[in-house]
Amino acid sequence: MSAASDLKHAASPRAASKARAPVAIVDIGSNSVRLVIYENGLRNAATLQNEKAICGIGRDMVSTGRLHDEGCAEALEALARFRLLADGLGVDAREAVATAAARDAVNGGEFVTRAEKAWGSPIRVLAGEDEARIAAEGVVAGIPNADGLVADLGGGSLDMVTVRGGETGKAFTLPFGPLRLMDQARGEPDRARDIVDKGLKNLPDLSAPALYAVGGIWRSFARVDMEETGYPLHVLQQYNIPRGRALRLCKVLAGLSRESVRKIKVVSKRRADALPYGAVVLERLLMAGDIKDVVISAYGLREGLFYARLPADERARDPLLEFARGSNERQARVPGHAGEMIEWTAPLFEGEGSEQRRLREASAYFSDVGWRRHPDDRAVGAMGQVLTAPFAGVDHRGRAVIATSIFHRYSGDEDFPRDLILAGLLDKDDEKRALRLGLAWRFAFSLSASAIGELGHYKLRTTPSKIILEVPTRREAIASDPVQKRLGALAEAFDKRGEILVG
Repeated sequence: MSAASDLKHAASPRAASKARAPVAIVDIGSNSVRLVIYENGLRNAATLQNEKAICGIGRDMVSTGRLHDEGCAEALEALARFRLLADGLGVDAREAVATAAARDAVNGGEFVTRAEKAWGSPIRVLAGEDEARIAAEGVVAGIPNADGLVADLGGGSLDMVTVRGGETGKAFTLPFGPLRLMDQARGEPDRARDIVDKGLKNLPDLSAPALYAVGGIWRSFARVDMEETGYPLHVLQQYNIPRGRALRLCKVLAGLSRESVRKIKVVSKRRADALPYGAVVLERLLMAGDIKDVVISAYGLREGLFYARLPADERARDPLLEFARGSNERQARVPGHAGEMIEWTAPLFEGEGSEQRRLREASAYFSDVGWRRHPDDRAVGAMGQVLTAPFAGVDHRGRAVIATSIFHRYSGDEDFPRDLILAGLLDKDDEKRALRLGLAWRFAFSLSASAIGELGHYKLRTTPSKIILEVPTRREAIASDPVQKRLGALAEAFDKRGEILVG
């Protein structure tokens, strides 16, 4: 082995160890200061700690030109606490950024110096265009096929950038964060509309297939819409609001008083003042361009900063499948069994498209998450566990297909409970697909009990009218009543008959 090879091999364990060490990201915005500590530097990293402090350092900045004294004091306290949390978790890899307020205030530099002392590490002050692009990278991290306009509404600025094919385009930044807009408009929504409209006129055509909305104000907007429509799935990532409905809600919220907004249970009191102005900005954006849908992205600046740290091979990984594989490794009885099932059941799903294949693989990886649950809760509990799991890379329809398949994996072919129906998310074809997936895993587990290598003893094939299981004579005992029943249910879901051939 050469000296170069020696060095390469010697470095690999250290690189692997570094990738598995926790990473801390701090985001100092005009309204909030946020900390996220990821468990490692890999694509499917979970969060060890995620918290925010609503400080409002950018309050009154338009009229004073300075950061708010009380808000700064609260931000420094939060940063000192975040430092202790990161120290306690042994975090060496730390990154902190400050955005619009610290960038534009006359005392921004002084505040950053004090903030660095409180946090104990350097803080990078982002230019508006950089802030926009990093937030867009965060959107792409969670929605790899995003196609449209990313709009990140912070307390002090509106940062926008186009995305398509995983690439970001031209970036724009405007001083239309709700804290600034409240100050500029002096509490008058109509004046706020005029201010936003004048700023947007200077930009090129904003038409896009979708507006990817990033930021706490617009997440609050989405929660109100969920509540108003009785939406059955309380997951913000990739929540879709059609243009017409979004515009109607914008008009309602923009006209509410502070007291009225504070009565909305799903809006935090610290967001109540800013929400009507966030609604104004969204309304004017939609009116300025031909935008079909508003898609909420729970991924933004912090996720973009984390995503940028990943090596190219990690960035290229599928966020849905990485999360599903990680869940399988942590929760399945025998993690390797899921991969065997995916290949063994492939004859049942010939002709599936790439997206259907993704959902099938994810379903297989989730198929044993409920084995430790009480039998009475297994089907419904495991379904709920998957339905609301913090993964990305799939819309709500795909999420519902995967979760419903897990219900059938544990319940068999019994009807999906009507009170659990995910209204509007699944059509008849989706329901059939979920049933077929769940029964395929249920049948496979009846043959293998999740043991590695067992499925290889049997062959599964299809004809135009049958699903056939071939069993060697020496293993004839496996073809008992439970297996026959599960094969029959699986075949019926495919509008076929089940048959076992021994020989």
